[in-house]
Amino acid sequence: GQQNPGGYVNLTIRALAAEGINVKPVKAGVSGHKSDNMLARLNRDVLSRKPRWMTLSCGVNDVWHQDRNTGVLLEDYKANITKILDTCAASNCTVIVLTATMFESREPEKDKHNIKLAPYNEWLRAEAKRRNLPLADLNAAMWAAHEKDPKARLTCDGVHMGAAGDCLMAHGVLT
Repeated sequence: GQQNPGGYVNLTIRALAAEGINVKPVKAGVSGHKSDNMLARLNRDVLSRKPRWMTLSCGVNDVWHQDRNTGVLLEDYKANITKILDTCAASNCTVIVLTATMFESREPEKDKHNIKLAPYNEWLRAEAKRRNLPLADLNAAMWAAHEKDPKARLTCDGVHMGAAGDCLMAHGVLT
């Protein structure tokens, strides 16, 4: 969504600018990538640019792609994210950890992807706390929005954020 003017990255950047905080974004997200892909290109695409901060949004594709046997199982995900966080820390780059967003469906609480995603997010929350890193609990925010209005749609297709989802994500990163 980084090319989308209404995507959460651009909304976040504009909100920071409105508060007098001007940032130079390194937009390195790649659609469809999983934790292993992100780890493989972390130094080249992100850390080589010497950022002070980085948002890490990872987990949905790791789980979703398991349907095609190309996903990343939990233990491998933990190892990949641990290496990403360690590498960023060694490069003096503070990571804002974003929990993985939920899968929207008719009954999201019964959705196999949300069930499988839960321990990924539990681990992210615990790891962010253990490392004293900022956490944007987007998954919890999406569940709260769903409980408030089960018919409201945050995604355009059950996975990718629509306008409301992008606003929710930007708000989560900013607070």
